[in-house]
Amino acid sequence: MSEHNISVTVNGTHHDLTVEPRTLLVSALREELGYTGANVGCETGRCGACTVRVDGETIKSCTRFAVQADGAEIETVEGLADDGDLSALQEQFQEHHGLQCGYCTPGMLVTADTFLQENEDPSREEIRAAIEGNLCRCTGYQNIVDAIEATADQLGEQQ
Repeated sequence: MSEHNISVTVNGTHHDLTVEPRTLLVSALREELGYTGANVGCETGRCGACTVRVDGETIKSCTRFAVQADGAEIETVEGLADDGDLSALQEQFQEHHGLQCGYCTPGMLVTADTFLQENEDPSREEIRAAIEGNLCRCTGYQNIVDAIEATADQLGEQQ
């Protein structure tokens, strides 16, 4: 099978890599580049564990081939922290127990972070709608919604 050379920027770091055409973006991130935050869950785009941002758009990286990301700016959950310090959203997930096993958490965080960048004062219903594509089998979502709402409140106070 032929291979393709691609270039991506992940969390601000440029990478050149060679991938097979069938390599999923999530696999390239995890296995080739060592960004293991995005998890492989369903491989059908239903669970959201593999959610990342590509050129500012939240996508499920198990539904995109790595070659489709050639030249893209990619943000993973690892990019949310600032020089080792947790982001406000990550802190609120911890404080509000918005995670249990943690498998869905990276995708949930990326989805919520993108949502909060676009919605400064969301209602609980809007938060629930924003995360509906990310499945969590542990928390029942209440604590996740609490964490996102608390982050929105915190960010609103800082403005």
